[in-house]
Parts: sequence; structure tokens; C-alpha cells
Amino acid sequence: MTIQEKVQELRTFFGTHQTKEIAFRKIQLKKLKQAIVANEKKISEALWLDLHKSHEEAYLTEISFVLKEIDYHLKNLDYWSRPESVSTPLFMFPSRSKLWNEPLGVALIIAPWNYPFQLLFNPLVGALSSGCCVVLRPSPAAPRIAAVMEEIIQSIFDEQYVHVIQGGREVNEELLKERFDLIFFTGSSFVGKVVMRAAAEHLTPVILELGGKSPCIIDEEANLAIAAKRIIWGKTINAGQTCIAPDYVFVHENVKEKLIQEMKNALVLLFGEEIDKNPYYARIVNNEAFDRLEKLLKEGVVRIGGKMDKESLFIEPTIIDNLKDDSLIMQGEIFGPILPMFTFSRIDQVITYINSKEKPLALYYFGEKTKAREVLSKTSSGGASINDTLMQIANDNLPFGGVGNSGMGSYHGKGTYDVFSHRRGVVTSLTWIDLPFKYPPFKYFKWIKKLI
Repeated sequence: MTIQEKVQELRTFFGTHQTKEIAFRKIQLKKLKQAIVANEKKISEALWLDLHKSHEEAYLTEISFVLKEIDYHLKNLDYWSRPESVSTPLFMFPSRSKLWNEPLGVALIIAPWNYPFQLLFNPLVGALSSGCCVVLRPSPAAPRIAAVMEEIIQSIFDEQYVHVIQGGREVNEELLKERFDLIFFTGSSFVGKVVMRAAAEHLTPVILELGGKSPCIIDEEANLAIAAKRIIWGKTINAGQTCIAPDYVFVHENVKEKLIQEMKNALVLLFGEEIDKNPYYARIVNNEAFDRLEKLLKEGVVRIGGKMDKESLFIEPTIIDNLKDDSLIMQGEIFGPILPMFTFSRIDQVITYINSKEKPLALYYFGEKTKAREVLSKTSSGGASINDTLMQIANDNLPFGGVGNSGMGSYHGKGTYDVFSHRRGVVTSLTWIDLPFKYPPFKYFKWIKKLI
């Protein structure tokens, strides 16, 4: 069966209206949760084989995110799906106005390899919750978990309802020729532009979860021990292959050397003296990614780390300084365990630098509240954390998404439901009275003019 025929099959199933029933949606969410719980070990093993993620990291950063999302949707779906009454202007009397949520239709979800389970299944939760049919496109760069996810989907869903399509770049090209009602893409800005161009052919709405160079600012007043530990933690999860990982550091010149020492201490605290032997430190996804990261270390001075082993795809957490702004490492998102460091003397220097670049997916500031507010008010980013890293993604009540070059649209919690839904405005007019104001010859026009 061709991709075109498969998409049509999903569209036909959506046309049966089964997915619009709230009870049906809840059953599907519960089936998904049960399957994830039953296959937790298999999921973790696949993530270990693909990315060397420990079971603990796999659960905390992937499995738990999806389970929590499912629970949140099950708890709130009845409320979210009810028609919402809104006020109606007096001149429309006796009409009533409501907002109806309806599923967009057939959605395409394209996931990356760095968090392959979370970033495919989390959007899937919203698609199921809203009543859509879905084509899922896992990343071929994480083949073991892609196979496990397909096995899970096939075991619980009719393929006319949720269908997994595997393959390489040519499969993406074929998929993007089809008309979908929504494309949800997570990946690089470069590929995001390809997706958006393809979607424009059908006027298909897109959600683009991209990335960018997320800055991390350490001010003079920061608690350096805490800052160092939280930055190292945020940079070493998944070996830095995280879209919201700190991408570069601006540290106040008066505390730079102390911060570097605290970072050394934090690395030993978290991973011991021999990081390559620590089971909680992940690996680079493949040789191509390893070679790209290796090239980034040709400039600057290594202050911490720098060890590499291509055979095991190991790159030690590495801090480098003495870099220029036009260094290769500052030209794009690093997506690995390498952290460039720059100094500043005045916070306005950092603000000017950040604003001269594309808007990042995340921004991190360590210091006191007044300056934190100044930095936030004078910059823009998809999300932010003050005196921490990554934690803005952990709260279901906060939207997760980029702005400008780092993305378009947001999700998590109710946002995941909203992404796959259309808010339909509906006016109901009563028939027991038919006021003449709106009809020609508009003899009451002067009164209508005052009411409008």
C-alpha cells in the first residue's frame, strides 16, 4: 500500500466519526498507558542500545513525561471538550455564542532521535485526546526504540486509526507531499523550513519544535556551587543532545575561575573520576554526530574534559574558552556535551549579544531576582528558568515551544490537546422573536449604530 493510500485510509476512518466520541478517546489513552507500563523494560533497553541512556534517565526524561501527560488528559478531557459559553453582544439578542472544540482530522507527527520516545508519544497523546487520526514518523537514527514504538502501536491501535511509517529521508519526502490537517515536527531549524515549505502547498498548519543556541548567564551574585551543578546536570543529560540544553555560558569576569572549579567539582560529584565508565552518562547517537562535534573542538582552549573515544561514541563533558564570536562552535546549535564560555562585566553586554542572534528555545539566568527580571524583560526566548536549567519543561501548566527561529506553536498539558483541535465559533439564534434591526431598509439604523 502506498503512503497516499495509507493516508486516505486514515481519512476514511476519521470520516466514520468514531474518534469524536469522548468515551472512545479515553479508551485509547488508557490502552496507550497500559501498553507503555507493560513495555517499560523493553523501552528502556531500546533507549540504552540507541543512546546509552540508563533506565533511570530513560524513565525520568522520556517514559514518565508521557505517562504524566496521559494522566493529565484523562483527568481533564471531559472539561476541555465541553462547549464553552462566551458572552454575546446586546445587539445580537436573543442569540447565544459558544466555542466548540473539534479534532483537526489526520495529523502527521515527525519525531527526532534525541528523545525518540517522549517526542513521538507526547504529541500522540494530544492527537488521541482531541480525536484525530495519526501518522507517526519515528527517527531512523534511533532504530531500536523506533521498532519498539511501532510494535506497541500495532498491538493496541487499528492501523486505520494510528499508523507508524518507518524509513529514511525518501519516506519523509513522500509523506510531506500528502495533505494533512496538521504537521507536528520536532527537529532542526533547517528541516523545519523544509517541512513548512511542504505544508504551504496544502495550506496545512504546522507546529515546529526546533532549537537554537540557548544562553546561560551566571552573574556575580549567583550561588556558584549550585549554578555549576545545575548547569552541568542540564548539559550532561543525554550527553548534551537536548534541544533546551545550555548551549553557551556568559559568566561575570569576577567569578569565572571559581565557576570553572565548581564545575569540575560538580562533574566528579555527579559522575565520578572516570566518566566513561559511569552508567548514567549517555553516548553520542552515531559516527556522523561524533565527527561533527569533534570538529567543534578545533578552536579555543579546553578548560575541563576534552577526552573522546569514537569506538564507544564517548565525548567527555567539555568546557572551552578563549573563543571568538565567529568560531565554528558559535555558528549553530552544538547538540552535544561541549559548553563554550565567555565573560562579561555588565549585564547589558550579554543582553545586546543575545538580541543580536536568533531567538533561542531556552534562556537560563543565575543571579538575583532584579537582574533576572531585567534580562527576561529585555530578551526573548521560547522558555526560561531562573537559577536552574531545563525545569521549565517539567510543569504541565507551562507551554513548551519556541519563538522565531526556535519554533512555532507550543504544547504540553492542555496545550497538547489544543494543538490538535480547532476552536469553532458557533452562534445559535432563537426563533421565537425576529428583531428587525439587521434587515433592510434599516430604519432603526441610528439605534443600531449606538449598540454596536
